[in-house]
Amino acid sequence: MGSEIRMIPEENSFRVFIGYDPREDEAYQVCRRSLLRRSTVPVSVHPIRQSDLRSAGLYRRERGPTESTEFSFTRFLTPYLASYRGWALFVDCDFLFLADPAALFALRDDRFAVMCVHHDYAPTETTKMDGAIQTVYPRKNWSSLVLYNCAHPKNVAALTPDAVSTQSGAFLHRFAWLDDADIGEISFVWNFLVGHNRVDPADPDRTAPKAIHYTTGGPWFERYKDCEFADLWIKELEELNAEKKTEKAAIPNAAST
Repeated sequence: MGSEIRMIPEENSFRVFIGYDPREDEAYQVCRRSLLRRSTVPVSVHPIRQSDLRSAGLYRRERGPTESTEFSFTRFLTPYLASYRGWALFVDCDFLFLADPAALFALRDDRFAVMCVHHDYAPTETTKMDGAIQTVYPRKNWSSLVLYNCAHPKNVAALTPDAVSTQSGAFLHRFAWLDDADIGEISFVWNFLVGHNRVDPADPDRTAPKAIHYTTGGPWFERYKDCEFADLWIKELEELNAEKKTEKAAIPNAAST
């Protein structure tokens, strides 16, 4: 999505929508790269930018004091942006994929309206990231990575632009438009919360992270520069910057030929 909002129909690639916040642009770029470079199936990545949604008249709610990012609520427009067709993935920008996301996409099951990790997460910190308020509520972090069955009738009825602009945070983040049976479960390894989830040394194959979620803050914030798994994120960033440098250096050479 650029300055214009366009619906993203089903196509020959799996659609991934990443929550975008200007102060976490670096995190978005790393998340995007980690998805694309490890995927063995075609993937199309689309940032959900609040400014674009507002310009298009698709989002109008005032930002509240507990919204730690610009995509706290815009994430729930994923089915709408996917034209209410097929399946799509939403993911926060503070993720780093370590495994092939094709294995995640393959988990989709038409019995469910959404599929996510069913975290039992109650952080004790009062702030996170760059000083944002930390909140505790039922089903916290369930909405940070979601496989959406975009055409499911309950999603079509409930997740309209008007509803996303007006419904309460409790209604949206707790998936209150759905029955429990509509919410499929994904292994925590696809939304591995730094500081909360642990690798079991006796069973690393089933407990090692496939996607790391720096939910309280990642190394792009000074406060979390030495957090767990910071080295993996920094390595991905260094590789991304090296690629950009190579591409930039190649432009004059291409122009001269």
